[in-house]
Amino acid sequence: MRHFGHIPSAVRAGLFHREPVDFTADSPARTLAVALGATLYSPATRPRLADAVRKQAGRGVVSMVLCLEDSISDADVEAGEANLVQHFADLAADGSDVPLLFIRVREPHQITDLVDRLGASVRLLSGFVLPKFTESRGRAFLEALTQAERTTGRRLFAMPVLESPDLLHLETRAETLAGIASITDKYRDRVLALRLGVTDFCSAYGLRRSPDMTAYDIKIVANVIADVVNVLGRSDGTGFTVTGPVWEYFRPGERMFKPQLRRSPFLEGRAEDLRTALIEHDLDGLLREIELDRANGLLGKTCIHPTHVVPVHALSVVSHEEWSDAQDILRPERDGGGVLRSAYTNKMNEVKPHRAWAERTLLRAEVFGVAKEDVGFVDLLTAGLAGS
Repeated sequence: MRHFGHIPSAVRAGLFHREPVDFTADSPARTLAVALGATLYSPATRPRLADAVRKQAGRGVVSMVLCLEDSISDADVEAGEANLVQHFADLAADGSDVPLLFIRVREPHQITDLVDRLGASVRLLSGFVLPKFTESRGRAFLEALTQAERTTGRRLFAMPVLESPDLLHLETRAETLAGIASITDKYRDRVLALRLGVTDFCSAYGLRRSPDMTAYDIKIVANVIADVVNVLGRSDGTGFTVTGPVWEYFRPGERMFKPQLRRSPFLEGRAEDLRTALIEHDLDGLLREIELDRANGLLGKTCIHPTHVVPVHALSVVSHEEWSDAQDILRPERDGGGVLRSAYTNKMNEVKPHRAWAERTLLRAEVFGVAKEDVGFVDLLTAGLAGS
């Protein structure tokens, strides 16, 4: 699989200075953690689940979570498990190309039970999403995952969801974060990424952000995100990929504020109709939140609607200017540090302080590609939507 692999090769050639690379479920964890991109959630109870997986793979989705937790009712868990087993077998039987597939479970015992029931089709499974993760609760999940790996003889990843009230509440946050850091470090090779449950954070205070507001406009949520990145997202080798929170909106509604999308990039790209469509579907707020995710140290995003996938991926592509700066910073002759003017002559690149950013940028460039100099996110959005 590859990002933007769903669009014609001739179109990709016109968009990318360096095209995204191919990767598989067996690629290194460091690559897969960045490549997750827009991780699309789907209830495990969907009657035509296998067809939905095939369809989304054809539209450019590279990671999906099939959910047995909050997206279905308590009464439907048993039926959801049976549905998963049936449709995994369907996908395995016809050799379908599938995204990275994860199952979101409720309890640790579901991990070992499901891998047993999946049988040979477990080869399509990349891992499990672990809800309401804390040190005490997470240990049982990770032990079950280890047992499932021994049973199947294959690598399985965990993606803990950080959404517990203990993480949100100020008096317990530091201790909870320290505990999560301890248990995830113990199982570091199995933890692919950490996911943020911002909807649960808001629920604890009876809050819900409008489509005109990002998670970062809700200060109590923004503070938790900052602390999570502070403890668990460091670039010194102790951190993990932390993914962006879900964007809840996908239908038009009454707007309270002026649209946040500037018109100029769309006019320059002759895509005013696209801008209008994005505003009508409340996706201008999504675009702003994606940018704020990256500025705050997050990468990738939880998505609950297919229309969110292409915007997330388009804004994950590395610009030619970012790539140029990263390349300059990481030149071997710059190991001693120093300051240099960027090739675009519009900024200072300071070698030592900007090294971690440059390394992260080049890894993102590998899996999402580098845009040509004259290609912007509007061009990538347009091409991605046309391919969908």
